[in-house]
Amino acid sequence: MPPSSFRLATAITPVLGQVPQVATVDVLVAGGGSAGCVAAIAAARSGARVLLVERHGSLGGIGTSVLDTFYGFYTPGPNAKVVGGIAQEVVDALTMRDAAFIRPNTYGAGGGVTYSPEVLTMVWDELVAGSGADVLFHTMAIDVIVDAEGGDVTDVLLATRNGLLRASASVVVDCTGDADICAHAGAGYDGAETGEPVQALTTTFRVANVDTDRARSFPKQELFELMAQAASHGDYELPRQEGSIHRTPVDGVSLANMTRVVGVDPTDVRQLTRAEMDGRRQVGEYVRFLRDLVPGYEKASLVGLSSHIGVREARRVHGDYRLTADDVLSAQRFDDAIAQCGAPIEDHSGGTDTLWRYIPDNGVYDIPLRCLLPVGLNNVIVAGRCLSATHEAHASARSIAQCMAMGQAAGTLAALSSASRKPLRQIDVAELQRHLCRDGAMLSPKTSI
Repeated sequence: MPPSSFRLATAITPVLGQVPQVATVDVLVAGGGSAGCVAAIAAARSGARVLLVERHGSLGGIGTSVLDTFYGFYTPGPNAKVVGGIAQEVVDALTMRDAAFIRPNTYGAGGGVTYSPEVLTMVWDELVAGSGADVLFHTMAIDVIVDAEGGDVTDVLLATRNGLLRASASVVVDCTGDADICAHAGAGYDGAETGEPVQALTTTFRVANVDTDRARSFPKQELFELMAQAASHGDYELPRQEGSIHRTPVDGVSLANMTRVVGVDPTDVRQLTRAEMDGRRQVGEYVRFLRDLVPGYEKASLVGLSSHIGVREARRVHGDYRLTADDVLSAQRFDDAIAQCGAPIEDHSGGTDTLWRYIPDNGVYDIPLRCLLPVGLNNVIVAGRCLSATHEAHASARSIAQCMAMGQAAGTLAALSSASRKPLRQIDVAELQRHLCRDGAMLSPKTSI
């Protein structure tokens, strides 16, 4: 039996002593998406024993299962670069394999790095394994054990093909995207469960046999007008009447980010199941529309669906600081900066279009460390789209390049905390920033030590 000073996070959690222990590590990273992969690499390179757990059979998360473009590396306008470090290593590895190129954003939101998701999957394998981090696929963090006296998460319960297992860690990095670790541990958060708005979900798809030159020469505004006309006549069900469809590193293949499933709580399994089916149904309508009406797509064939629906927003933790829309639009700088962002607010909450709000004068703002530290949890740090932010600010900071930058900061801080046996909040921010700059991260000029 666990000591009385420990509490089980849910009533269904088995008695701790009955669950086999799979690992005791310095840093456990939950979630192997872009943020989690970089967090694991950063922590392992800093000397920590790291276990990365991922519910699917490959790394990369949304970046390999839904999307094919990293946004957030560059600002709009003159395309100033704001993210480096491990994230840049990923881009370099893709470029060396002729599997990536920079492509202008459809809405002028800064250049995006378009890549082959299949090659990226292998790049993540190589970088994570090369760092020395241990990985468990087909493994999902489903609960935690919390020291009720100290506020530490001491163990994470894992659902695996081998049954329930547990892993003990000095520091836990929550990169689940949905803040699952934080929610299980009792931390506060905002999201659909609490009545907050969340962005729409999207199933992406790929089509082959595209006449790329003709497709690219068809003006996007005419495409959007054609969508609106087709939908208004009742011939096609197109809930989103804009979006993007773009070339990929494979000749004649384009990827479309067009579908829109609204009013879904991504943390509710029944709602998420219906959303998966609805997203695939919408894909059929958009493919039919493209083949019937859009130049260059007359012979297009559906050759790929995102392996699951893309979730933009679920839970946003309550952190020591909450990033706001004013912070974004005023290009706010912070003393505890750990990443930069120049991406506009890109809100897919509903309707037929998307709300865009750009930072004036191509400005850049900081993401402060405090946004990664959940209130009430001493040894848990988040990275990725579950950071502490308002709905509007989140719609800017959630870009994948920023998720990777947050992951590098979270993994580095986790390793420093474990090695020094100091709580996360007692690590000198300047020391963390020195480590990040040494490892190639790009911080605002006043913090680039």
